[in-house]
Amino acid sequence: MEISFRDMITVLHGMGFGALFMLAFSGAIGVIYATAVAGPQWPSSQRNNSMFRFYLISVAALAWLATLSGAYVVYPWYRAVPPAGTTDLSAYPRLLLLSSPLTAGWHDLGMEWKEHIAWFTPIAMTMVAYVFIKYGPQLALHRQMRNAILTFTAVAFFATAVAGAFGAFLNKYAPVRGGPEIILFQDK
Repeated sequence: MEISFRDMITVLHGMGFGALFMLAFSGAIGVIYATAVAGPQWPSSQRNNSMFRFYLISVAALAWLATLSGAYVVYPWYRAVPPAGTTDLSAYPRLLLLSSPLTAGWHDLGMEWKEHIAWFTPIAMTMVAYVFIKYGPQLALHRQMRNAILTFTAVAFFATAVAGAFGAFLNKYAPVRGGPEIILFQDK
């Protein structure tokens, strides 16, 4: 069983950082909602407050890792330009998609949306973590602020869902491949 280096990085970007962010999202909502339920007594201890802060910073870091690895590692491979006279476009995903009217929409709509909407996630989650750290227990007293950060968290989730779905479909039709082969498992 083997995988190419670019395949491995693409998996790390999407299924590693992106999927972990999506899983951590429910915890972020829970942490923010806990401020409303517990009221001014929140958090129950300084340790819990520190844990919640660390959690939200980690969620924001996952969002940045997913977005930056996609924008600056995977995306340049996707947009690679082949040498003149190349007829096999399988190593050039963007041009492979654009070569057929049946798949051009995956680039025109899918990748264009993916490359722009993905930036909402780390920006929104960084804002959420900052506001939570800055106001912490006071969020229980400020319903509008708490609702605003819940909304930004939902926007981040939606942006990740759109980017992740388009990423999965794009990788199905025009995968980013290449680089050295990495042997994961070898039959004897």
